[in-house]
Amino acid sequence: MTILIFIGSLLLAMALGIPIAFALLSSGVALMWHLDLFDAQILAQNLLGGADSFPLLAVPFFMLAGEVMNVGGLSRRIVDLALALVGHVKGGLGYVTIMAGCLLSALSGSAVADAAALTALLLPMMVKAGHNKVRAGGLIASVGVIGPVIPPSIGLVIFGVAANVSISKLFLAAIVPGVLIGGALWITWAWLVRREDIMPPPRKSSAEIMKAFREATWALLLPVIILVGLRMGVFTPTEAAVVAAVYALFVSTVIYGELKLSQLYGVFVSSAKTSAVVMFLIAAAMVSAWLITVANLPATVVGLLQPFMDSPILLMAAIMVLVMLVGTAMDMTPTILILTPVLMPVIKAAGIDPVYFGVLFIINNSIGLVTPPVGTMLNVVAGVGRMSMDDVTKGVIPFMLAEFAVMFLMVAFPALVTVPARWFSG
Repeated sequence: MTILIFIGSLLLAMALGIPIAFALLSSGVALMWHLDLFDAQILAQNLLGGADSFPLLAVPFFMLAGEVMNVGGLSRRIVDLALALVGHVKGGLGYVTIMAGCLLSALSGSAVADAAALTALLLPMMVKAGHNKVRAGGLIASVGVIGPVIPPSIGLVIFGVAANVSISKLFLAAIVPGVLIGGALWITWAWLVRREDIMPPPRKSSAEIMKAFREATWALLLPVIILVGLRMGVFTPTEAAVVAAVYALFVSTVIYGELKLSQLYGVFVSSAKTSAVVMFLIAAAMVSAWLITVANLPATVVGLLQPFMDSPILLMAAIMVLVMLVGTAMDMTPTILILTPVLMPVIKAAGIDPVYFGVLFIINNSIGLVTPPVGTMLNVVAGVGRMSMDDVTKGVIPFMLAEFAVMFLMVAFPALVTVPARWFSG
C-alpha cells in the first residue's frame, strides 16, 4: 500500500503537469500523511539538508565549466581536431561527431551542453555534405548519452552522493564503458552510412592536422589533469570540478581570448540557473528518499526481488529493465534520486559491487535521455537543429538499440567494467 501511495501520488502530480521537483515534494507529503508523520519542520529540514552536501558542489562547477567551454571556444576546437583527423573518410562527419562527443564528455560531463554544442556545430555541416538529416540528428542525440558516462560526470556525482559510494572510483570505472558505447555508435553509423551518396570534406594536410592539434591542446589537457589528479589523490571530485571551471575560464579568457569579460556575467547567470534547477530537484528528491527509508520500502523491494537474488546477472538484468521503463517517463536526475535509495539495499543484499552497479545504472539513465516520449536529448537536438521531435526520435532508434546492447553486454559480462576499474584505480 505504501508503494502504491508513493508512486500513485507522484504519477498523478506529473500527469497534472506539476514540475518534477514539486511532484516529488507532493508525493513526499502524501507519504508523510499515510505514515502519520506529517510535520512541516521535518519537510523543511530534509529539503535544506538535501542540498547541503560538499560533494554536490561539483554539480554547479562542472556546469559552469561546460558553459565556459562552449562560449570560450574549447568545444569548437575539439570538433575541429576530430574533423581534421577523420572528416575526409566516407561518413567522416559522423565519426567526427562521435569522437568530439567522447572528448567533450571528458571536459564537462553535461549531456545537454555537449548535445547543444554538437548540434549547432556539426548538424548543418552533415546536412550540407549530403547526410540524411533525420539520421544525423539521431546520431548527435545518441552521442549526448556519453556525456553523463565518461568522467567527469554529473550523473555519477549525484549517484555517488545518494548511494554513499566513492565518486572517484565511479569516475575511474566509467572510462572503458563510455568508450565501448562510443565504439558501438561508430559501428552502427558505419553500417547505416555505407549506402549514402555523400561528398565528404577534403583530406586535411599534415600541417592543418598539426595546427588543429596545437589549437586543441589546451582543451585536451583538461581531462588529463582531472583524471591524473583523481588517480593520484591530488584532489577530490568536487575540487576537480573547481579546477575544471577555473582552467576553462583561464584558457577561454587569457589563452584563446574568445571569452570577453563582458560575457562573463551572462555565462555565470546561465550556469547558475541550470544549477539551481538541478539542486532544487536534488533537495526535493532527498525528502522522498528519507521517507522511503522511514517507510522501509527497500525491504519490500528486496522481498519482491527475492527470486532473483541467487543470480546476480539475472537480478541486474531485471533491475536494468525496470530502470529502462522508468527512463521512458522520467528524466535522469529524479530517476537516480528516487531509485537509488530503493535499489542500493537490494544490490548490497545480493553481494553486487556498488561501483559496478552505479556505472550500469548511470548508463541506463543516460540512455533514458534519448528514449521517447520524455527524452531530454531529443528535445535539445530538435530545438537547436530546428527538427521535429518525430524525426529525431526516428533517427535515434538504431543508435539507442546499440547503446542498450552494450549495456546488457556489460550485465552479462561484469568483467568489462570491474577489471578496467581495478586497472585505473590500482
